[in-house]
Amino acid sequence: LSYDEYVAADLDSEVTVETYVQAKQSWWEDKATVYTQDQDGAYFVYNMACSEADYELLTPGTKILVTGYKSEWSGEVEIMDGTFEFVEDGDTYIAEALDVTDLLGTDELIDHQNEFVSFTGLTVAPSTDANGNEAAFLYNWDGSGEKGNDLYFNVTVNGQTYNFCVESYLCGQDTEVYQAVEALQIGDVINAEGFLYWYEGVNPHITSVSAAN
Repeated sequence: LSYDEYVAADLDSEVTVETYVQAKQSWWEDKATVYTQDQDGAYFVYNMACSEADYELLTPGTKILVTGYKSEWSGEVEIMDGTFEFVEDGDTYIAEALDVTDLLGTDELIDHQNEFVSFTGLTVAPSTDANGNEAAFLYNWDGSGEKGNDLYFNVTVNGQTYNFCVESYLCGQDTEVYQAVEALQIGDVINAEGFLYWYEGVNPHITSVSAAN
């Protein structure tokens, strides 16, 4: 399927797409979760059958043919329970980040779901934990976690506040982005890159954070 045909396909229908690995989130019990994209759009592939040896070969840019089921979970459209094979034509593709800052808060944003994107001029806003304490970031969405868990932080741009996530399986505690978010202060102005994931609304999985010039 082309990306447009994939978008038009019914939920729970079987789909087959050619796409390129952009990042790997996790491998567990012979199942892989990967972020993929082609020149037209992106596909989040969840729990794809994959040996550990093949997982090592799923490097960024690698072209694969994926067959699975188009599914939706809390607004996130993904390909679930799939299988894949490598496409041996030597073709590779790594997406450049698309700046979607001006699309935040618009209906157009979801058209770029799962793509590698960037945001500029974000102001770090307070996050409030379950006890009402404010911080620049939380371990887990409610502050119930600890170092090594997912990081959640709020940013404000164009008068609206959005919740961003550093997904610990994708970017663990030893990565630059994890440590950069741990160092944030409320009021910092930052740029960010990541994958335009969805969970009850836009909830990007952030892979890099830098100070805005």
